[in-house]
Amino acid sequence: MSGLIGGAVRRQLEGKYELVALNRHRPVEGVNSHIADIADLDAILPAFEGVHTVIHLAAESVEDSSWQAYRDSNLTGTYNVFEASRRSGVRRVIFASSGSAIKGYELTPPYDAIVAGRYDEVPASWEMVTHTSMPHPNSIYGCTKLWGEAVARMHSDYHGLSAICIRVGAVNSEDRPKATRQFSVWCSQKDIASLVERCVEAPETLKFDIFYAVSNNKWSYRDMEHAREVLGFVPEDSADRLR
Repeated sequence: MSGLIGGAVRRQLEGKYELVALNRHRPVEGVNSHIADIADLDAILPAFEGVHTVIHLAAESVEDSSWQAYRDSNLTGTYNVFEASRRSGVRRVIFASSGSAIKGYELTPPYDAIVAGRYDEVPASWEMVTHTSMPHPNSIYGCTKLWGEAVARMHSDYHGLSAICIRVGAVNSEDRPKATRQFSVWCSQKDIASLVERCVEAPETLKFDIFYAVSNNKWSYRDMEHAREVLGFVPEDSADRLR
């Protein structure tokens, strides 16, 4: 909850739900906090007692980080979050996956031209990348996020846990696009927090799904129609208004 997206989600949900935090290094001021590393299952278990919904945002997100960092946070840590949820009777886990799970599409037309801003090379019609598109990670980081989605699906299918995966776009502290590519994949802090809230409020019959999180960008190649159909979510912000 002390991270960028965690802070945005807190502002969105505070006053509507009772919030508790699991952090590795320090408590979150004003919130009941449990301090532990998600790589240590026994240490984090107490944080899950009496919790209905877990929003799992912790990860090693640097795309050129070490294998050990990815292993501890994104593989072992994500498994531990789902296992602690299962053991504690949590009803839903909302897992922050990443657009890096399909970022490899940006190597091929027309997506390569879109993210490079060569819009004159983009054909009049082309296919959006959807939640049913073949995974195409661009990095070990993206591969670890696909592992998390697989763990989520398994816990949903075999343990009855509602597991919702959000492939988060480019959320940044400036809350605006910082490079040409981000005019396609940028997501405002407000939009990601609002989408998380829609996932929290989704009916319990939603057992597993994958949604993209980008703002209403003209040149987005990631489908947001699925989130509208299932969750009623429509992003309010747009990278195009910030050029």
